[in-house]
Amino acid sequence: MANTSDIRNGLCIELNHDIWSVVEFQHVKPGKGAAFVRTKLKSLTHGRVVENTFSAGHKISVVRVERRDYQYLYKDDFGYNFMNTETFEQVMLDEKLLDKPGLLKEEMMIEILFHAEKEIPLQIELPQYVVMEITYTEPGLKGDTATNTLKPATIETGLEIRVPLFVNQGDKVKIDTRDSSYVERVKS
Repeated sequence: MANTSDIRNGLCIELNHDIWSVVEFQHVKPGKGAAFVRTKLKSLTHGRVVENTFSAGHKISVVRVERRDYQYLYKDDFGYNFMNTETFEQVMLDEKLLDKPGLLKEEMMIEILFHAEKEIPLQIELPQYVVMEITYTEPGLKGDTATNTLKPATIETGLEIRVPLFVNQGDKVKIDTRDSSYVERVKS
């Protein structure tokens, strides 16, 4: 058992029969009254984010988690299939564990967060940036690149993102996986 002084970003705790990851926290010591810890918690089973306040010294149940490297293989009717790069063991996971399945490309390396004691996969973490090829976009007009205007483009996985006007079909672009936004064009 730990207490509120052990709270930090990324810590996984068990609260209300669910497993939560600490997204943000703030220790608050008001002039009057007792100190408390204001937290923003993300459910690892449902994905929703809630705010919770703990009084100072409150006991919390810490969940031990492990991050393991896996390689994405393919998607079938039952879910997404991944292979452990050390043991070559394959695991099939449901789409609800993925935040952005449209950014998964075959042979991509990802991390899967496992509950260490129960061996249950909790969350899939994509790399911060991925490089994808544009399979379809309207051609930009020559000389129309001075503004910050964005146009829709479809990447090789079928996901539609917004890119600047100078990006053409066949170009490779770097995409931020946190918000599926365009970062830069990549030279081949």
